[in-house]
Amino acid sequence: MKRIYAVLKYLVLAVVLIWTIFPIYWMFSLAIRDNEEMMGMVSLLPHSFTLVHIQELFTEKGVGMAIINSLEVAAASLVIALLCGIPCAYIFSRKRIKYRMRTPMMGWVLLIRVLPPIAFAIPLYTMMNYLGLIGTKIPIILSHILLNMPFIIWFLISFFAGTPVDIEESARVDGAGNWIVFSKIILPLVAPGIAAVAILSFMTSWNEYLYGVIFVQDPQEFTIPLVLSTMNSEQELTQWGTVAAGGVMSLIPIIIFVIFAQDYLISGLSGGAVKE
Repeated sequence: MKRIYAVLKYLVLAVVLIWTIFPIYWMFSLAIRDNEEMMGMVSLLPHSFTLVHIQELFTEKGVGMAIINSLEVAAASLVIALLCGIPCAYIFSRKRIKYRMRTPMMGWVLLIRVLPPIAFAIPLYTMMNYLGLIGTKIPIILSHILLNMPFIIWFLISFFAGTPVDIEESARVDGAGNWIVFSKIILPLVAPGIAAVAILSFMTSWNEYLYGVIFVQDPQEFTIPLVLSTMNSEQELTQWGTVAAGGVMSLIPIIIFVIFAQDYLISGLSGGAVKE
């Protein structure tokens, strides 16, 4: 009976794994095939190899500039959101705000997180238009901060709340100030949480489409989602190889960032502070 259960378990896991990985494999497979091979019945394995589709992305579609724009927007919004969100999460977790102020402030943070992004589109556009910032990257960066910072705060509150308060008290007894306690003792303990929320926030900013459509007007300022959306027109939709290559190119920076962040996550799990 146990053997049958084990076989069924691994069979289900194999089906789920194939179901998850196959779309990614198929996208890579279409990106390296000749157009002639994609006419009619398409085989599971590619019988040709070409980089023409990827070359077209950089020479005709402007994907190279779009990747740079997306990296600038995602990196800037992530850094600012982390710099603001991490201290806020620490303050909320330690209850250093009076209860009458803490409850409505946390309620506002949660409200911003649960409301759909379209709810902020008109107010943000009105503000940015009044300031003359429409057509620049600043409105997109600010809107991504609005999306990510509430998530960072709510995600990290539990991590900060799980760190022992005794470590802070003993460090203060030894003469450490608030900044030393926060930066040298508390942050290393919550490094896994920071790495995880950084991955999720970066992916949110990288894939965000709505605010890009609203605020970006110059094609030179297009991000990756905007460029990929222009490839879904009636004229481009039959260019399976080019569309698939665009999806591949949009995945590569995410994969690189996740690999780097996973290394940091592992080091954070083993590099916490130990006080004897």
